[in-house]
Amino acid sequence: MDKKLAFALSGGGSRGALQVGAMYALLEYGLQPDLLIGVSVGAANASFLALNGFSRDSLDRLAAIWRDAVSSELLPANYVWLTVRAMFGRSSRDPSRHLRDFLIANGITPELCFGEIKQPQLILVSSDLNTAKPVLHGVLPEDKVLDALLLSTALPPWFMPVSKQGRYLMDGAVVSHLPVEPALKIGATEIVGLDLSASLEMLDAGDGVLGFFNRLIHSVERRQIDLELELAEARGIPVLYIGLQLESSIQIWDFHHTDELIAKGYEIARRVIEDQRPTNPIRALEG
Repeated sequence: MDKKLAFALSGGGSRGALQVGAMYALLEYGLQPDLLIGVSVGAANASFLALNGFSRDSLDRLAAIWRDAVSSELLPANYVWLTVRAMFGRSSRDPSRHLRDFLIANGITPELCFGEIKQPQLILVSSDLNTAKPVLHGVLPEDKVLDALLLSTALPPWFMPVSKQGRYLMDGAVVSHLPVEPALKIGATEIVGLDLSASLEMLDAGDGVLGFFNRLIHSVERRQIDLELELAEARGIPVLYIGLQLESSIQIWDFHHTDELIAKGYEIARRVIEDQRPTNPIRALEG
């Protein structure tokens, strides 16, 4: 059977810069993905690299985009106001328009179809709340990348779910935070998982309502990830799991720590790769 190495990129908002650093390390060790599959901010990282190729130059350009995100107010910090606004209908200051404009400015144009991206293959994942299942965008070559990316990143209260053809679609992380199972469906024979959920330290999640919701979301994400990793193991698919954990919490809307996160992601990934090289069967780690 032909080998198919997938990079599975989780969601995590501003902490997605950790994935950029981790991929510098993966590139140094000679890993080249045949498939990039992502949810939420992982979908954004995957889209740029699939469009531009997995190389040092592309990662440098992606890092520059992350630095530009500080001034773009992609996820406004006033999420409480946004929640209230969403309850009573959107205003003309819809933050999703900022994200759409930002993506178009960085090459994800409205006309771009998945069929135009040849190597690596790109799959973006959204969630269908009507069926509680992931939706895989990119299987059909005529699908539009921008439309799929906006669905995969549709995280309330910033971006609202979309009703479309009997589906109720939103952020892919809701049903597959680290898209290992979707990667298996696309035929991955080896997987590198870049998990941002490990960035949350639940002992410091706080008390009260906010602490409760932080722990609830983290528990659901962790359970999903554990089950999908067990599924890969049961099918004999090797996974290099890289948990991109921070010593301190950074809010998903805070884009002021990009350089710090890129450096940290690189450090974590190098350490994990070195620890697993003697036993991990993924190609290029053995050399």
